[in-house]
Amino acid sequence: MRFTVRRRAGAIVWDVARPARPGRLPGVGMTGFRDHGTGAAGPQVIPHPAVTLALDFGAGPLVVADAVGRERSGSLVAGLGFGPGPLWVRGAHFEAVQVRLSPLVAPALLGISPGELDGAVVSLDGLWGREAARARERLATVAAWPDRFALVGALLADRRRTRWSVDPEVARAWHRIVAGGGRVRVDGLAAEVGWSRKRLWTRFRAQIGLPPKQAAKLVRFDRAAHRLAAGGPAARVAADTGYADQAHLHRDVMTFTGLTPATMAGEPWLAVDDLAWPTTGPTHLSR
Repeated sequence: MRFTVRRRAGAIVWDVARPARPGRLPGVGMTGFRDHGTGAAGPQVIPHPAVTLALDFGAGPLVVADAVGRERSGSLVAGLGFGPGPLWVRGAHFEAVQVRLSPLVAPALLGISPGELDGAVVSLDGLWGREAARARERLATVAAWPDRFALVGALLADRRRTRWSVDPEVARAWHRIVAGGGRVRVDGLAAEVGWSRKRLWTRFRAQIGLPPKQAAKLVRFDRAAHRLAAGGPAARVAADTGYADQAHLHRDVMTFTGLTPATMAGEPWLAVDDLAWPTTGPTHLSR
């Protein structure tokens, strides 16, 4: 599938590839991207509730830039919500496999807790060392996307470490947040898992990467963002996704993106996101 968006400065042209069937690892989803190097500025990244692994292997580097111009290139890992401030994807002629990981499985597969990432974007070389370079080299020798997806799946399966685990109480709270679309009360979650609010906040923040209330806010925002991108009226989207009113939705969208709901709805990232991660499935991974 080819995604094209035209701007005054040129056009972004990406090929998007999806696996024919889900992989064998629970809580893991993949999509492939190829940039055709038109030179246009890349899209702003819209936050979503998953840990992101981007394995870069193309002719040109994948580059992520923040609001003050700092850039990180090559293979990357980003925690939930991508940290403070907006991010943009740049680069030309890059190819990459994007992996979305449930925060419940990310520690065992990446070797780092989402809490340690603190939402930041970090180089995979710093986490995996030489193994990151070997992954890039192996992906560059494989021509077909199905084979690339299989290679990444095998790489992650080989990396799985049982010593990295999430407390059952934290996992239960995360499942409740996802199942409820972010419409949960933290006090209720703490009582449900048998912990104090403070203990839940501390353990959840350390293991998931966000406090429970912020995680619920991100899940709710994610659902609203895709509804807005599909053309839903802001007032109806706000009511259907658990916001107090349209002004409440507006504040959350501004907090996560720095954009108004109307502007965000037209962002290329959301259009390609729905192409890469179809709305027929979950917009985030609960396991």
